Amino acid sequence: MEDLYLFLRNEGIDPSLLDAVKKFREDHPAPTESASRIPEPEYFYYGKKTWELAIAALLAGKNLLLAGPKATGKNVLAENLSALFARPMWNVSFHINADAAYLIGTDTYNGQAVVFRPGPIWLCAQQGGFGVLDEINMAKNEALAVLHAALDFRRSIDVPGYEKIDLRSETRFIGTMNYGYAGTRDLNEALTSRFAVLDMPLITGEDLNKLISRRYPAINARICDQLVKLYEELEKKAESAEISDAALDLRGLLDAIALMEQGICSGDALDMCIVNKSFDAYERGLIRDVIAARIPSDLTREIVFGK
Repeated sequence: MEDLYLFLRNEGIDPSLLDAVKKFREDHPAPTESASRIPEPEYFYYGKKTWELAIAALLAGKNLLLAGPKATGKNVLAENLSALFARPMWNVSFHINADAAYLIGTDTYNGQAVVFRPGPIWLCAQQGGFGVLDEINMAKNEALAVLHAALDFRRSIDVPGYEKIDLRSETRFIGTMNYGYAGTRDLNEALTSRFAVLDMPLITGEDLNKLISRRYPAINARICDQLVKLYEELEKKAESAEISDAALDLRGLLDAIALMEQGICSGDALDMCIVNKSFDAYERGLIRDVIAARIPSDLTREIVFGK
């Protein structure tokens, strides 16, 4: 993870925080059996203040809730934090069937006897991992109730019929939640109180330029600048309700650049990764107009990347 350390130092992250993370890693080496779960991020999160707040909260032993609208990099930051702290990561996606047994574990027959099959929360607790609770505000009450003892001062999991286990001191949980997604709801006070809540800001134009340039170093600087301005224009139109936030898709913008690198012309790439994510014909027309004002539809790989 030296590349990540170098990146954070170059971004001006408080050196004392980074030194404390190094000491944390030295004091808590990752278990050999779960070392493969330590992520190797494809993208780095940009945002100095957000980084410093998140690192400080985790060093203080707190669980972290990353809350905010789409395209703010919540999952990217969660993965980056796991990599920075060199912790094995368990990603728990909450869905309609995510219940206590799914999270903690359940009895299962292995062909010879009934044994306990541990779930991701149990494994995370045992091995001192970082548990990423993705879209936590989509979870059922039953699923969340079993987390209360693990998330508060008790830091333990007690399954009837089995031994109670205490969370290792390096275990942390990082929740993510989007505002306004279908199927989401406000978290109850009891659960929210168990997290330090970080309101995730939208990426700035400067940081987006850095992100694109780092991921695609050969990209033409002028075209990169226009792609950043395009994203900012879509963001403004979504904020003013001229278009929905379907087009406000940072992942989609990066995917479009990846398609251009593979030889797809700019118009088709942006259609596939941004425009067509809206299923309203009128809105697709509006989005195409915004794109056309910034990016010609016939840009080739040679023009975008100079190849």
